[in-house]
Amino acid sequence: MIDLRSDTVTTPSEEMRAAAADAEVGDDVYGEDPTVNELERRAAEAVGKEAAMYVPTGTMGNQIAARVHTDRGQEALVEAESHVYKYELGGFAQHSNLQVRTYDGGANGAPTPEQVRDGFVAEDLHRAGTGLLCLENTHNVKGGVPVPADDVAAAAEAAHDLGVPVHVDGARLFNAVTALDADAAELLAPVDSVMFCLSKGLGAPVGSMLAGSEEFVEEARRVRKLMGGGMRQAGVIAAPGLEALANRDRLHVDHERAKELAAGLDDLDGLSVAEPDTNIVLVDTTGTGETAAALLERCEQEGVRGSEFGEHTIRFCTHLDVDDEDVAAAIDAVERAL
Repeated sequence: MIDLRSDTVTTPSEEMRAAAADAEVGDDVYGEDPTVNELERRAAEAVGKEAAMYVPTGTMGNQIAARVHTDRGQEALVEAESHVYKYELGGFAQHSNLQVRTYDGGANGAPTPEQVRDGFVAEDLHRAGTGLLCLENTHNVKGGVPVPADDVAAAAEAAHDLGVPVHVDGARLFNAVTALDADAAELLAPVDSVMFCLSKGLGAPVGSMLAGSEEFVEEARRVRKLMGGGMRQAGVIAAPGLEALANRDRLHVDHERAKELAAGLDDLDGLSVAEPDTNIVLVDTTGTGETAAALLERCEQEGVRGSEFGEHTIRFCTHLDVDDEDVAAAIDAVERAL
């Protein structure tokens, strides 16, 4: 079975397994796990922030950021198709008592400065005000689209002019960095905090990083504890994360394979596939007269898995467990399914 449902399905490499087995550990809540400490140091350095904190999941990282940046009752300005809005179980409301105001980020999910200003609510006797702007880079639902540095900077400047902090859900941040041929620290310099996943394209079995100022991370540790994320000898899972950081340099391979997959599928009768920017391929099945769910069922029978991303949209993700032969075999499998 060729599993293209998500880049979360990657399995740890032998090097990651060995690193986990040999990891030097300590109690992370006491700040005494040397492997976690090294991972946090290197992660902060990778994104150009003062400090970073290891969290079990990207969702937890986003939720912690929202809690730290805001006061209860405030509004978070988020993209209408963003992960924090659609796929985190209303966590902003549940964990931070936030209201959510959405904006349409267009092709790449980023708000214009005008949209930031239009969405802003000033605090007064009757209204709690806007407490946070969230960006997503790459934007998952829009097809792994990267947000360029100029768009990040323009949105952040507009928010900061209004006294609003900016958080980036960078689950696939380094896919964006690779696609844009950018420097991560420069891309993120205008924002206050960022979460990025060690799993997904980087291939670790578990874990994400939340980075920002030293003051932000200090408070974030308290919130992580509150949410049940205080871990003990976490070096055994942080060690594969250190190995995963090295995989930033190979993400372009996933992007190239995604383009090959998209081109091959677009050649099949009834399918329409735009060239992807990163490792996410969105397939429109409208021309086949079939729903995505119906076609996916037959694709699985032919040996390839994908995700239903709408009534007539299938998502395929390339990742480090998918090679060139898998891409060719996946195209053949979809053709047989059709």
